[in-house]
Amino acid sequence: MKNYTLYPLFILLFLVSACKEEKKEDPTHDISKKEVVTTPFLWEASNMYFLLTDRFNNGDPTNDTHFERSEKTAVLRGFEGGDLKGITSKIKEGYFKELGVNALWFTPVVEQVHGAVDEGTGVTYGYHGYWAKDWTQLDPNFGTMDNLKELIDLAHAQGIRVVMDVVLNHTGPVTAQDPFWGTDWAREDPNCEFSTYENTTACSLVENLPDILTESTAEVELPELLVEKWKAEGRYDQEMQELATFFTENNYKKTPRNYIIKWLTDYVRELGIDAYRVDTAKHVDEASWVVLRAQADKAFATYKKANPDKVLDDTDFFMLGEVYNYSVDGGRAFDFGDGTKVDYFANGFDNLINFQFKYDAQGDYKTLFAKYDSINRTSHKGVSITNYATSHDDGQPFDVNREKAKETGTKLLLTPGISQIYYGDESARSLVIEGTQGDATLRSYMNWEDQKNSPKTKEVLKHWRKLGQFRANHPAIGAGKHTVINNTSYIFSRHLTVGEYTDHVIVGLNLPFGKKEFKVDKAFAKAEYLIETYSKQKVRVIDGKVSFSSPFDIALLEMGK
Repeated sequence: MKNYTLYPLFILLFLVSACKEEKKEDPTHDISKKEVVTTPFLWEASNMYFLLTDRFNNGDPTNDTHFERSEKTAVLRGFEGGDLKGITSKIKEGYFKELGVNALWFTPVVEQVHGAVDEGTGVTYGYHGYWAKDWTQLDPNFGTMDNLKELIDLAHAQGIRVVMDVVLNHTGPVTAQDPFWGTDWAREDPNCEFSTYENTTACSLVENLPDILTESTAEVELPELLVEKWKAEGRYDQEMQELATFFTENNYKKTPRNYIIKWLTDYVRELGIDAYRVDTAKHVDEASWVVLRAQADKAFATYKKANPDKVLDDTDFFMLGEVYNYSVDGGRAFDFGDGTKVDYFANGFDNLINFQFKYDAQGDYKTLFAKYDSINRTSHKGVSITNYATSHDDGQPFDVNREKAKETGTKLLLTPGISQIYYGDESARSLVIEGTQGDATLRSYMNWEDQKNSPKTKEVLKHWRKLGQFRANHPAIGAGKHTVINNTSYIFSRHLTVGEYTDHVIVGLNLPFGKKEFKVDKAFAKAEYLIETYSKQKVRVIDGKVSFSSPFDIALLEMGK
């Protein structure tokens, strides 16, 4: 897969703490100078940003159209121009740092099917990235391998981990330009019914979305479409040699699953991808995820050994899964409805996306935070979950009309667990787009103009940035012990100890506007003063209390530096 140009770019460690709005760093700062990290990175406390590559930012208008993708599509179902360069430009600007983001997940960028299909929601191209045609090549609409390498290196320079969205379950749809891979590689029927383990895993997710035979132990040759494609591109011999080496070194059979696992782990081995977000995890036999994880771990170790100057720290590879409709209320295992339960945490995954949070967030802060603190210490101790308020294929977001944009940020970013910001959550991007069908309404282009011109949007964005930076600076928010200090005006502390590192914060919500006074001695017994980061002021601690004024009903307290 090595079809990109290597160039030296030294990666350094970035001090996530000390991010202050009034003290923005030059995004073009010299990244060859290493910074000392004092705040440990913990996946279980991370602040992850999720975006659709095609809908975020267009950094290179010259790559907007390829493969004669000119058919008229339904609203928001064609390529809109977003690409890897667009994401990279926002990294350079410091956009993600200002949000306190320390993990970046974007939709797949591998080459998509060239044709368009109508699955009942209008003519659609593979703009979303989930319709792979060739796992070894990037889609030119998204960019090049050099573009991806630059993105990863620059993200790492800012202390941001990169999460690759991977699909093992299916190829893209069959079209006139995109042949079926063959019955030894995939099944076209039956369609999934989602009522038993069998009719959820050994089936085609939807009509005309060929399901990879991941459970097959039969050896197969490459599909003719890839053979012809690679020969035309002049890389057939190289790809075949790499495959032969992979199968020999691992003593693997040439099964469909193992081919794709090789292709997916190449991105870890060669570029230093930090984590996978696994698409459609429950539609694949869990044994396949064990193999993928083992190979990803091996690839990550290989990358670190070959690139010691680019290693951020000793954090292991991370794998989170989309088990659609998984809820923390059911414990660790997912119930398929026929008595079959699968614990994906015991099958390669560190984390699962929690589809329950958007419902829990309808309640009050006290109930929400207490529940997720308890989950972290009981049913999900030793593993973690990812919470979201909005996502790309969930038609029931927490705040569909964007009427509670600030509340969304407060609840999401202060709840224990990984917080997943969906692009535009921080700027109240509309989720109701006229003329769209299905999930297209959730996938409009990022509202950059609103961020520039709308005072209301600017105010929402400022709120998200303050909370995001506080969360990134304090892993206790996502992974610490939650203790209630005052139930009237809801005030709580979070405390975390990891080795020699200790983190302690106090958060106040529903506070009176203007003057505030409350006790902090249980959390900060010896403190003489604290920093209230939301209003950016230093406050004295007198007789175990703080007393200060601000025009906000929220307070974020930390030890003074």
